[in-house]
Amino acid sequence: MTTLVGPPAQRRRDLLLIRPPGVYAVESDTRLVADVMHRRGYAAGRAVLDLCSGTGALAVHAHRAGARSVTAVDLARRCVAATALNARLHRAPVTVHRGDLFAPVRDRRFGLVVTNPPYVPAETDELPRHRLARSWDAGRDGRALLDRICAGVADVLAPGGDVLIVQSALADADRTVEALEETGLAAVVLARAHIPFGPVLRARRDLLAARGLVPDGSETEEIVVIGGRRAG
Repeated sequence: MTTLVGPPAQRRRDLLLIRPPGVYAVESDTRLVADVMHRRGYAAGRAVLDLCSGTGALAVHAHRAGARSVTAVDLARRCVAATALNARLHRAPVTVHRGDLFAPVRDRRFGLVVTNPPYVPAETDELPRHRLARSWDAGRDGRALLDRICAGVADVLAPGGDVLIVQSALADADRTVEALEETGLAAVVLARAHIPFGPVLRARRDLLAARGLVPDGSETEEIVVIGGRRAG
């Protein structure tokens, strides 16, 4: 399957990506954080880490945005393969690792970490291991990966380095800002967008409403890009 990436106003940034079965399709969240990365020049001249890389869309975008080097990490073998394939397709020199978040790069420092991790609130805190749902399920509060990323990202940022995290407001964007600040980063919401529910959230609308996360009958969610910066 192929996916065209990029908002209508940014067609020059569109990417044709190969998406094997079981790999998360590029959606509005990826487009939003990629646009922030391009428009604000976050990747230019920097060593970039794409964490939870999926198809590798953000890794390729980082290369196109002028990154000095690009590294990508994902836990799923299919995502690692997809990232490597799409990097080759776009002639982007991306080093791809399979591993759990920062484990493969714990001795490296990056000028930019960009990530679109799983963040959808689920029925239970048990994370799926071998299903496509592993690409979005993130425990009852949606923060199983977000909290770990916030706690560990400062250790892989170079002085003056930045992290860009895209997530749903359903997973408490304010908590992400607070968690980054607790590690010494200066954090702020950089972009917001309201998008229609996709199939996953439509199927969970009653569950989310029962938890008070969305109004009854809601059809949209807010996606936010949060930036954090380590002091130089």
